[in-house]
Amino acid sequence: MAKAAPAEQIKLLDLQGLDAKLKALASRRRSLENDPRIKDLEAALSVASGELGAAKVAVHDAEAELKRAEADVEQVATRIERDEARLNSGTGLSKDLVALQKDIASLNRRRSDLEDVELEVLERLDTLRERQSAQQQIVDDIQGSFGSIRAELDKELTAVDAEAADVRGRRNEFAAGLDAGMLAIYEKTLAKRGVGAARLFHGTSEASGMKLSPGDLAEITAASVDDIVFCPDSGAILVRSEEWA
Repeated sequence: MAKAAPAEQIKLLDLQGLDAKLKALASRRRSLENDPRIKDLEAALSVASGELGAAKVAVHDAEAELKRAEADVEQVATRIERDEARLNSGTGLSKDLVALQKDIASLNRRRSDLEDVELEVLERLDTLRERQSAQQQIVDDIQGSFGSIRAELDKELTAVDAEAADVRGRRNEFAAGLDAGMLAIYEKTLAKRGVGAARLFHGTSEASGMKLSPGDLAEITAASVDDIVFCPDSGAILVRSEEWA
């Protein structure tokens, strides 16, 4: 059975306290890294960005449609201008001038219809642009919230990392002064069990929170004071003291 002086074994409780602090800080770091607000905002941003993309496509399509409508109006207006110039020149046969007047009247009706289409597209485009602007504001707001929360979390993570570095430094310095053989057993137990050492207090293992059976307690009580004994439930080193018996 491995051995270490009782005074050395008691030091394991201080080491365990530092390791417990490091474990708590690691848990805190994971919680910060997995803050549900970030996931919620990422999901909301994905939806809002998709809707913004759709709004941009709708605006782009409407702008293209408006250009086509303007081109159609311009084309008809050019034909009207050309035909009116021919009509005003008075050249040509009478029947041709009459036909030209009819064409101009028809073109004017066509232009009026095309201008109505152009106006409808323009009004629709204004609505689509307003919708895009509103959706852009939603995306900007989500990104702003995301940035604020991310900055808050980064600040907390920096503080956690700084505290963990301080505790780890104190832990390493403290561990360097312990009995090497005992420390090796503690480190192996900590890695395997999650808890390296705990008190045996009035027959209860503080590692498992369970009261030891009479048989286990008798076996541990019979062990030498410098024997390193273990909790039968958790596997952690049990640190004993006469005043805790």
